[in-house]
Amino acid sequence: MKVLNLRCSSEHGFEGWFGSEDDYLNQQQRQLLQCPLCGDPSITRLPSAPRLNLSGRQEPRQLQTQAADKGADPGSAEGAEGSSSGAVTAPSTPGGQMSARATDLQAAWMHAVRQLMDKTEDVGDRFAEKARRIHYGEETERGIRGQATAEEREALREEGIETMAIPIPLALKGPLQ
Repeated sequence: MKVLNLRCSSEHGFEGWFGSEDDYLNQQQRQLLQCPLCGDPSITRLPSAPRLNLSGRQEPRQLQTQAADKGADPGSAEGAEGSSSGAVTAPSTPGGQMSARATDLQAAWMHAVRQLMDKTEDVGDRFAEKARRIHYGEETERGIRGQATAEEREALREEGIETMAIPIPLALKGPLQ
């Protein structure tokens, strides 16, 4: 299994897991890769140093000492640059790391989108019709999501039906693999 650090043109960083280098290249050539945050298909691979933990081997003593000098836990992402934590990181400048605040915002956005997906019904392109039926009491009130054109959203607003356009990445619309 090959874990690669990837980034979209909007600077969103994420990991991609591939069976091999060839799998990554094949998916990249067929334009199957998308940013899980914004759906951007323009993905670049970031330089990364491989780190292997074999047989429960510990961090090299030098990294532990450096982490202790910084006052951080050697197993945390802040204590050792080579640490393989579950956090999503991406450079915001060439060679730099995305700030913790930006990473937290990205994680919060993904959490909110997943909650939206879990707690609403997908009505697809019948969104405007369903929103009207719910608004006028013809259907049970519930949270819905779907697609509507700008004109349909404007017509709903004029009828007093508030909507919100939220971009949901295509990767979250289908089953997770």
